[in-house]
Amino acid sequence: MTRHVVVTGANRGIGRAIAEAFVANGDTVSTIYRGGDLPDGVTGAVADVTDTAAVNAAFDELEAAHGRVRVLIANAGITRDGLLMRMSDEDFESVIDVNLTGTFRTVRRAVNSMMREKYGRIVLIGSVVGLMGNPGQVNYSSSKSALVGMARSITREVGSRGITANVIAPGFITTDMTAELAADVVKQYEATIPARRFGAASEVAAAAVFLASDAAGYVSGAVLPVDGGLGMGH
Repeated sequence: MTRHVVVTGANRGIGRAIAEAFVANGDTVSTIYRGGDLPDGVTGAVADVTDTAAVNAAFDELEAAHGRVRVLIANAGITRDGLLMRMSDEDFESVIDVNLTGTFRTVRRAVNSMMREKYGRIVLIGSVVGLMGNPGQVNYSSSKSALVGMARSITREVGSRGITANVIAPGFITTDMTAELAADVVKQYEATIPARRFGAASEVAAAAVFLASDAAGYVSGAVLPVDGGLGMGH
């Protein structure tokens, strides 16, 4: 049976790589995104994850075309970096609203369909920063850390219905954002990573495909690091 996979934010970066991997896996892939071009084989509904009505309408539209969602990859996220004492309420709240509450909105709607299917795979894209912290990212690390508690609570609520919920915690991944870093900064970061390199978005995507597979049917409430060893012990 072909599964309907929804990946939020599939227009760029890690989300795009994940969507491409599920297309290659033979799944029917759609996305809720804010704009931009999409990978081949991916259909989209434009919506802001901070808007509950828009999220629900987007799911309705995508499910009308492809059937109930069976896999959700909650990837949409933003950063508003700044040191704690200079961080505004708005910068903190906006990151929480997208990364945490936005994830809640998408998961809540997806689980409604998964309960009817008696099957579901939920993968939340967290961050190594959510486990080990990072200066200038109190808002971002808080939002990503909270996804662990979210996945584990979901697991306890709906685990008996054939639904799993897990977190992937990527480390430094080569994307358009990291491509803008200066060469000396990249070298400094690489020196802290046991693998001595940044990861590829395709490596995060491979972890997502695994967690969404039948082979991972007994894996739930877990945090899977894809970080080259950076976050060991966290």
